[in-house]
Amino acid sequence: MDGWTQTLSAGWLLSIAAMAIVLILLLIVKLRVHALLTLVSVSLLTAVATGLPMDKIVNDVLLKNFGGTLGSVALLVGLGAMLGRLVETSGGAQSLADALIRMFGEKRAPFALGVASLIFGFPIFFDAGLVVMLPIVFATARRMKQDVLPYALASIGAFSVMHVFLPPHPGPIAASEFYSANIGQVLILGLPVAMFTWYVSGYLLGKVLGRTIRVPVPDLLSGGAVDNDRPQTPAKASTVVGIMLIPMLLIFMNTGLSTLISEKVVSADEHWVQVARMIGSTPVALLISVLVALYVLGRKRGEKASALEKTVDGALAPVCSVILITGAGGMFGGVLRASGIGQALADSMADLGIPVLLGCFLVALALRIAQGSATVALTTAAALMAPAVAAAGFNDWQLACVVLATAAGSVGCSHFNDSGFWLVGRLLDMDVPTTLKTWTVNQTLIAAIGFSVSALLFAVV
Repeated sequence: MDGWTQTLSAGWLLSIAAMAIVLILLLIVKLRVHALLTLVSVSLLTAVATGLPMDKIVNDVLLKNFGGTLGSVALLVGLGAMLGRLVETSGGAQSLADALIRMFGEKRAPFALGVASLIFGFPIFFDAGLVVMLPIVFATARRMKQDVLPYALASIGAFSVMHVFLPPHPGPIAASEFYSANIGQVLILGLPVAMFTWYVSGYLLGKVLGRTIRVPVPDLLSGGAVDNDRPQTPAKASTVVGIMLIPMLLIFMNTGLSTLISEKVVSADEHWVQVARMIGSTPVALLISVLVALYVLGRKRGEKASALEKTVDGALAPVCSVILITGAGGMFGGVLRASGIGQALADSMADLGIPVLLGCFLVALALRIAQGSATVALTTAAALMAPAVAAAGFNDWQLACVVLATAAGSVGCSHFNDSGFWLVGRLLDMDVPTTLKTWTVNQTLIAAIGFSVSALLFAVV
């Protein structure tokens, strides 16, 4: 904040952050206080304890970060829930699940969902891909009469690794700029890193955890149990794939144009570029997809307008809790950023005198733990470590490995200050301990494997 300087030492700031995390655990796990009330209360107490100006805490820190998170999440979750509900009630989700099982076999259904998510995850951001794909995941698990965890982790892990490691997602693009790495080389090396990391941390981990952790298929995202008395025949799997390709292609157009702009191939000031990027923005792309689904899966198949209105309206109420708790998680992360806790932790890691590649990973990991956002952790760590990387004299391929190593650090140890922690936990209807045992483990394993593979490639190239 302008005009305010943090006077507390790094030790005090880190102690406050640790106490805040312990307090969240105590309130949610032991005392069973609702997550929204807990996160708002702890965010307020942390802001006061770190000495943020009293007249700035509510409006400039708490509400600003809460609103900022809602701005990026609420519309995506709402539109995604509508799209998912239309796909599910039309029978299309079940048709696609049946098609995947026929194509890959029952035992490989989680693998098939993961591969599909890897493809969809190339242009689509994590949260948008998640809400679009989960109805297919739920339908497949129901079709197999099994718990959802092995299927969900295979899909969610795929979206996560694509978002973290590969251009054209914003984190790798920004880190490449800071390190002066070639985006094409980052993409070439990032693909095998992402694929191998997903196979172990998403697909295999889901199979292992699914043996001991029970996560029943939730009705949350679909808006309730599916009405089996609907008269019409189920929508075809090809129709569902076509509808799901709409946001993928539109968002890919947008991110592709962003890459071309950064490479100065096209100008951001051209009118056609601005129009195309607006159409390809994630909220607009999802809106177009919902409107197409309303016609193709609804009116074209004989559904009445009043029935369609009830269908999409029924998708919104169950996700309100998801949206609010996710916003509160963003609020807590914003307090940690504004108070200087994230910067204090990053500075402490940067001063240890360790090898540059490992230092980039650890600084990004420290920022991730301190403030929650993977994209913020990646871009901030790259900005902090850019002088050290430039002075090290790495070749072009090694610079690409440094980008990937930093990206790996930015995803580890997801916990209460990460809005994704609450989004995944609530969409899968998991309590906090189960989310820690599944989602947090998945994210930490992505970090460990991603860094290990990046370090191995660094030594080879």
